[in-house]
Amino acid sequence: MTTGFSSNSCRFADYFVICGLDTDSGLEPDELSGENFEQSPLRRTFKSKVLAHYPENAPYDIRHPLCMPKGLSFRTQADMRNPDFHSFIITREDGSRTYGFALTFFEEVTSKQICSAMQTLYHMHNAEQYDILHTSGTPTARFNSYDISRDTLYVSKCICLMAPMAFAQACRKVLEQLHRAVTSLQPPPLPLESYVYNVLYEVPLPPVGRSLKFSGVYGPVVCQRPSTAELPLFDFPMRDMFELLGVENVLQLFTCALLEIQILLYSQPDYQRLMTVAESITALMFPFRWQHVYVPILPASLLHFLDAPVPYLMGLHSNGQGDRTKLELPQEANLCFVDIDNHFIELPEDLPQFPNKLEFIQEISEVLIAFGVSPEGNVPCSDGPTKLKGFRASDVVSDKRNGNLAGSPLNSYLLRENQTIARLQALVKRTGVSLEKVGLPNNPLEVEWDAKVQCDEEELKMHQLNIQVREVFANRFTQMFADYEVFVIQPSQDKESWFSNRDQMQNFDKASFLSDQPEPYLPFLSRFLETQMFASFIDSKILYHDDEDKEHALRVFDARVDKIRLLNVRTPTLRTSMYQKCTNMDDAIEMRLSKMDHTAVHPHLLDMKIGQGRYEQGFFPRLQSDVLSTGPTSNKWTKRSAPAQWRRKDRQKQHAEHLYLDNDQREKYIQEARNLGTTIRQPKLSNLSPSVIAQTNWKFVEGLLKECRNKTKRMLVEKMGREAVELGHGEGSITGVEENTLIASLCDLLERIWSHGLQVKQGKSALWSHLLHYQESKEKRDATPAGLGPPGLIHDTERRKSDAGCAMPPLKVSLIQDMRHIQNIGEIKTDVGKARAWVRLSMEKKLLSRHLKQVLSDQELTKKLYKRYAFLRCDDEKEQFLYHLLSFNAVDYFCFTNVFTTIMIPYHVVVIPSKKLGGSMFTANPWVCVSGELAETGVLQVPKNTLEITFECQNLGKLTTVQMGHDNSGLYAKWLVECVMVRNGITGHTYKFPCGRWLGKGVDDGSLERILVGELVTAGSESDERMCRTPPMQQSPGMMRRLVAISPNSKPKLNTGQIQEGVGEAINGIVKHFHKPEKERGSLTLLLCGEYGLVWALEQVFQHGFKSPRLFKNVFIWDFLEKAQVYFESAEQSQVTQDENYQTRVRHFCRFMRAISSTPRNIGKDGKFQMLVCLGARDHLLHHWVALLADCPITAQMYEDTALLKDHSLVNSLIRVLQTLQEFNITLEASLVKGIGI
Repeated sequence: MTTGFSSNSCRFADYFVICGLDTDSGLEPDELSGENFEQSPLRRTFKSKVLAHYPENAPYDIRHPLCMPKGLSFRTQADMRNPDFHSFIITREDGSRTYGFALTFFEEVTSKQICSAMQTLYHMHNAEQYDILHTSGTPTARFNSYDISRDTLYVSKCICLMAPMAFAQACRKVLEQLHRAVTSLQPPPLPLESYVYNVLYEVPLPPVGRSLKFSGVYGPVVCQRPSTAELPLFDFPMRDMFELLGVENVLQLFTCALLEIQILLYSQPDYQRLMTVAESITALMFPFRWQHVYVPILPASLLHFLDAPVPYLMGLHSNGQGDRTKLELPQEANLCFVDIDNHFIELPEDLPQFPNKLEFIQEISEVLIAFGVSPEGNVPCSDGPTKLKGFRASDVVSDKRNGNLAGSPLNSYLLRENQTIARLQALVKRTGVSLEKVGLPNNPLEVEWDAKVQCDEEELKMHQLNIQVREVFANRFTQMFADYEVFVIQPSQDKESWFSNRDQMQNFDKASFLSDQPEPYLPFLSRFLETQMFASFIDSKILYHDDEDKEHALRVFDARVDKIRLLNVRTPTLRTSMYQKCTNMDDAIEMRLSKMDHTAVHPHLLDMKIGQGRYEQGFFPRLQSDVLSTGPTSNKWTKRSAPAQWRRKDRQKQHAEHLYLDNDQREKYIQEARNLGTTIRQPKLSNLSPSVIAQTNWKFVEGLLKECRNKTKRMLVEKMGREAVELGHGEGSITGVEENTLIASLCDLLERIWSHGLQVKQGKSALWSHLLHYQESKEKRDATPAGLGPPGLIHDTERRKSDAGCAMPPLKVSLIQDMRHIQNIGEIKTDVGKARAWVRLSMEKKLLSRHLKQVLSDQELTKKLYKRYAFLRCDDEKEQFLYHLLSFNAVDYFCFTNVFTTIMIPYHVVVIPSKKLGGSMFTANPWVCVSGELAETGVLQVPKNTLEITFECQNLGKLTTVQMGHDNSGLYAKWLVECVMVRNGITGHTYKFPCGRWLGKGVDDGSLERILVGELVTAGSESDERMCRTPPMQQSPGMMRRLVAISPNSKPKLNTGQIQEGVGEAINGIVKHFHKPEKERGSLTLLLCGEYGLVWALEQVFQHGFKSPRLFKNVFIWDFLEKAQVYFESAEQSQVTQDENYQTRVRHFCRFMRAISSTPRNIGKDGKFQMLVCLGARDHLLHHWVALLADCPITAQMYEDTALLKDHSLVNSLIRVLQTLQEFNITLEASLVKGIGI
């Protein structure tokens, strides 16, 4: 049916533009394109002008440099002059987009002045080259030249359509047919004006879910628009992206885009490659949307935008410089560089793998192979790439983390399913034929060509491949986020206040969501949940409860999620890592293309004066602007006089549908998310005044500061919020993965801050490069005696205050020393890695802010390295930034110790004997063995004269226990030890292992060795730079600590209620420990044997009401247990009949007692009791033993009547509490059970 317009419809195209050579202004070199003048004039670029645009009252951004991004090019008849199509995109400040489609072709230059100007340029160029060659003594070469008498000169011209939606294929056809009309020998049926008028005013946008056919000059043009239930419109050939890059690289690029890493696409031959890759990658993100700077084609004049310290996705066209190495990029620490032409991608370090990557690649490959596309892509064979590949093979492939698999990215794992294809693949490799040419047998997706389909076969294939690949990608997100709604935190307040407090609000329960995910997904997901695109997606979910209001993407996504939930019988919250393939294949496009819903009005003669509309063959003319200035009068809405704001509204309305963001939201977020000025998204050539650039940079500085504030706040809330919930437990349950993610994103922010406004880039990490400069200048200054450092920053005299006492002087605070530690770690090979390690170390030492302040205090150096507008030279912002970082000192991070687990670390151990009974007469030889969460040292002899040693060993992790003892030699082998101190020589963490007991035969409990449980020493409150803080690894400050604090010297006598509470708190600590995810559990040893741990609590139980027979003789619990053991064994021999259960318990108890008594270790009675409790907890026997002992006649003899053990109700409640340990699988540290064979 032929259709008119309904009042709310929109036009297919907004403007028609012609760009080219303005003969009046002559040849102006295009300095902004950065071309060099050593090139021959035919290879240089010159400024292009907009020659005409219709209608004429176009807004400024229509006259756009992107129609001819590299300006004018000249050719002679000897050169190739094929027409070249490219598309581009203009993103306005409000986030709405206009698409441009340009066809560039060559026309003969008729102006004599231009030809003679070109001749003159050649004479000058040849003379210069002649001089250069002669002076350097090399033989002269024939220059590619232009001779006005012999050669014909051609110049590029461009016709361009600006359209509200990206119907790339249709626009391309329209432009190609218009071009053909002026180059063919026969004139077209109607004047060109009729066709341009038709496409501007008489062709509507196809309605949602419908197709439209309209007439070009020579044939019909067809376009179709997806319905509201389908994936959004996408009209670029994804096939091209896969052929250019290969599946493996596409997936890596996709991962970078999802994690909002800076992406730079690079291509030499044509702009369309940049646009195709950029649009394809962003389309595959559905339902998420790229929220940051998006400039798929960056004009040469705007290169300074690569300096932007924000996430961006930009495309850069190389001006024939050929080589990537010549490209100066301000910041590469977090950059994904994609060399499209050479099938090569450089990734940032530590890029996590996309979940189920191999199965995902397999699934995409199957789709591609079905369409005859090789999953490896078409690797180019030119000379340049071979060099690159040589570089890649050695550098990148060996670097496993980089994600570039060695050799073919598609090694056999992809094709193992299908042996035919595998054989084909092998054959292809031998013959060197590309897979594309090989028709695959019995292709399941081979399209039976249907004459009814109104577009050509190629186009239909393109749509089908696009839709299938997009469905496979969309399916990954529907599977991964099938139950995301459960974790959305709905705000309690109204929308208005929610908007104003948006920054402070958490909108998604990340920790709970992650705890449901399979382990391998976590590195990727934990970073993805922190991105702006995810936050915006969840925000839109919160804003639109009702289906009617939902944005398009969200509505489609939610419908798919519901479908998956119905299909999956498994509970929606239980996630598995089972890979589920995509089953959602849509043939709606085919249906639409076989039956056209609408046909637009045919082009017709316009009311033109006689003689108008003529043109010369081979030249695209300026059209008659009067007939193209207004549309048909019957359609009031198309009148150009309609108020501009309505037109804009109309455009935005339809963009909201296409780009799925409504205006309020767009205004709010786009400003927020991008926090970049208009200049980024509206690159205007005329607008490159220093003031505009300065203003843009000022916005960058503000944005960086805001991001820093939000990041530090987020990290502190995560860390402290969890600690508060746990009543002062230092082990905040922020997940290890999540903490790593937050710290990695902080490192990325620091890199972006340090690379903003750099004068000259050196190395990939701007931060490390600055630190190296500082180190160098500091070492020079220190070498000259006069050069004292800045006062009060680091002098050897200044050491950190600490309450560890004089026995262990704290480490000197030295930035240079910390750098040397990092430089000595052989495992870290790259600058970016070193910078990250240094940041982690500084955070663990609570020195990040102080160190950076010190580096930046060297203003001479900062001035030398940075431009005036750089963030680091804005004093107020810099101060605020350092202040934000200072807040990290309020919490404890172990982000260095926990990550670099295999490095060698120096440890310093000091044994502090009691001052009261000096150990000066002590004759035996002491030893220690230090254990941590990661490893233990083995026995180390301590020299008895100094009582300290320093040793180096592999990272022990957080320290947990020290075993210490002596060999009982000499005359006086009794030793009262106050404590043992151990310090990590890199992080400066000092651990104190309190003892306060004797080691020696015949004194105390006769022990020659003890197991001490340690805690991290925190800096005292006198330290000025420390803020208040939670102690790192202590238990809840419950009843027990308060009671014991009352009478520190005498051992307090606790009543039964207090003892019960003590046991309850000890058990509670263990239960909480096991309820945390495995990676974040603290030390179990501390909960068992530490202060107020389980051993201490049971000690109180057994000491309550214990009869002390003589005044001066100590009786130990172990004595009681040994007597009980003797009783049980004799009772067993005398065959007192008891039930089976009772006998089993007795046998267990006696077996453990015998094993501990016969241990070769010289542990005393209290040490043996500790060992028994630990083993009983491990084997879930404690509650049985308490029941046995409470009923044992020995108890009646050795305990008062008021004793807890004699009170049945108290014993029963104690047994119930101990039973809760049964559900946990307790693993004991080796040091606790050494020498026991059970």
